[in-house]
Amino acid sequence: MVKIKYLHVHLFSFLIIWLGLFLDSSTQANQLMTNILVIYAFLWIYYFVSTSVRQLMLFGLIVAFGGEVLFSLILGMYTYRLENLPVYIPFGHSIVYASIYYMAKEPLVKKYEEPIVKTLYLLMIIYSTLWLIMANDTFGFLCTLVILAVFKRHPHTKLFFLLMYFAVVYLELIGTYYQCWQWPEIWFDKISFINSANPPSGISVFYFGFDICCLWLYKQYDKERWKRIKIFA
Repeated sequence: MVKIKYLHVHLFSFLIIWLGLFLDSSTQANQLMTNILVIYAFLWIYYFVSTSVRQLMLFGLIVAFGGEVLFSLILGMYTYRLENLPVYIPFGHSIVYASIYYMAKEPLVKKYEEPIVKTLYLLMIIYSTLWLIMANDTFGFLCTLVILAVFKRHPHTKLFFLLMYFAVVYLELIGTYYQCWQWPEIWFDKISFINSANPPSGISVFYFGFDICCLWLYKQYDKERWKRIKIFA
């Protein structure tokens, strides 16, 4: 019987994400509660993961903070409920990153990797296409096309980023449902010929950039151990 080894990382993470976004759905005081909860979750996961993933999580905080400042506060690609950058957001990005890393390492997932990848690949195309048709989501569909192009060039990344795709779908649907953040009807609220849903379907494409940045920082930090990191090469 194949064991599930890492539920204490990925299942815990996604339950905390749901609870945190639910708490952040009303008052400013509740956002403080979410900040505390998500930081606690970050520390919980940090305790259980490997040394390499710990370092990637710390680099993830840096990359996530910079990305959020750029895309949300400066470019206005999306807007948080209180028009700020909630403290829990960079920690949440690192939590999701570590969670998917360990989900992809689950023995059960590895055993059925091929059918899982085929199923998620098809579901990704269906989801993005339906979002395009039903929600006029040109932006999300274009993002999904970029993901397909990356898969063609780097097929070994499919499992990790397909899992990431649907993890982001999960948190985006919950976050926008609770109105923790909002995407404008057009890209950057300025480019009128690229419509966007709230949320766009393929926004997980930005996790490719997140991953690359984290791994680049790791490579600068420890070039010997970098050789053993096999997420995106």
